[in-house]
Amino acid sequence: MGFRIVILGSGRGSNARALLEAERADRLQGAEIVGVLSDKKDAGILEHGRAFEKESIHVPYGKKKEQPCLDQLEQWAPDLVILAGFMRIIGDQFLARWEGKIINLHPSLLPSFKGLDGIGQAWRAGVKVTGCTVHWVNAELDGGEIIDQQAVRVEENDTLESLEEKIHAAEHVLLVSVVAQLSAAS
Repeated sequence: MGFRIVILGSGRGSNARALLEAERADRLQGAEIVGVLSDKKDAGILEHGRAFEKESIHVPYGKKKEQPCLDQLEQWAPDLVILAGFMRIIGDQFLARWEGKIINLHPSLLPSFKGLDGIGQAWRAGVKVTGCTVHWVNAELDGGEIIDQQAVRVEENDTLESLEEKIHAAEHVLLVSVVAQLSAAS
């Protein structure tokens, strides 16, 4: 059995799609995506999972109702849980069970611009360089140990929309790279 991965997301799922494509192209160092989970019924991430013939499930999630998500994760038995656009705060039960096995992709160069709208925060601050970060998840919001980062230069002709596109492109490369490294090291 290989390095088993579950992807959690709340939105359109472009990062999940990048991982699914990388798995299909055998660029994840033997890692296997065993499931895709979303807290939103109509999330694009579920469509991507289904398109790649992965078990893709909607499970309502909240800090006070974590059990359905935890039960599903137990069934999949992942070695790594990837939060890729999962717009929920992970609760204590979740952290206690999966601590040291959860990574998050955040759209800024942490520790700058934690929380929601990292790209917008960087844009409004007028920084010349921003980017994305993959980090281990702990109880502090976007505060876990940084695994890797990818810088993105903010050019004079950038708009918020063009910056978002550049950061999303960097996220796809960074996340695949980190997952491949973690799988190879397992």
